[in-house]
Amino acid sequence: MSSGIAGVAVAAPRALIEIEGLYKSFGTGEGRIEVLRGVDMRLSAGDRVAIVGQSGVGKSTFLHILGTLDRPTSGTVRFDGEDVFEKTPQQLAQLRNRFLGFVFQFHHLLPEFSAAENVMMPGLIQGRARDEMRERARRILGEVELGHRLDHPVGKLSGGERQRVAVARALVLEPPVVLADEPTGNLDPQTGEHVAELLFEMNRVHGTTLVVVTHSARMAEKLGTTLALVEGRLVDAGAVPAGLF
Repeated sequence: MSSGIAGVAVAAPRALIEIEGLYKSFGTGEGRIEVLRGVDMRLSAGDRVAIVGQSGVGKSTFLHILGTLDRPTSGTVRFDGEDVFEKTPQQLAQLRNRFLGFVFQFHHLLPEFSAAENVMMPGLIQGRARDEMRERARRILGEVELGHRLDHPVGKLSGGERQRVAVARALVLEPPVVLADEPTGNLDPQTGEHVAELLFEMNRVHGTTLVVVTHSARMAEKLGTTLALVEGRLVDAGAVPAGLF
């Protein structure tokens, strides 16, 4: 038996990601602020989880630690049984490129490069053939309705278009895990629905594990499992008064 995603005892498959006793604090002029206070989570291949909570409670901080872009004050994060924070910076960079896809609020795209070149980048870093990555980029940009923008510099695209490029880049190598911070927040409702469905399709077809920070009740409902970050801990959102997230 296992504690499951939200702490409910269930028979569960082998864990893809295990988080135990995660704490994160920041020093200020008035002392230390504890943002995460003992977060535990277990994710298996194909899980879909929405994380909700009030602004400023630490949702993005948690996602950055889960994505190995920041380190916890204490606690462990294991991918496939390996403690990721025991790895060297170079090993962590390789792990991120192989294991994770990111869609964060700030796109981190390269504005001087085209949409296709930005989407190709994760594969080129892995040493994949340029022709292969060009075809992958062409296909997935078509799925986010940017097939006509392949060779446009990202800096000349609209905010919504850049967000769709970021989603395409996150999915181009079909990573086991996708972490998304408000992936549809800057999009019109129709495009947002399309991007959300692309994420769900990756989950259905490839068993991609999705962890999504969102303020969209509709997206949280579609993801299925919804956890709320309250007072530094993840809890089942169904047990939390609506006013707290």
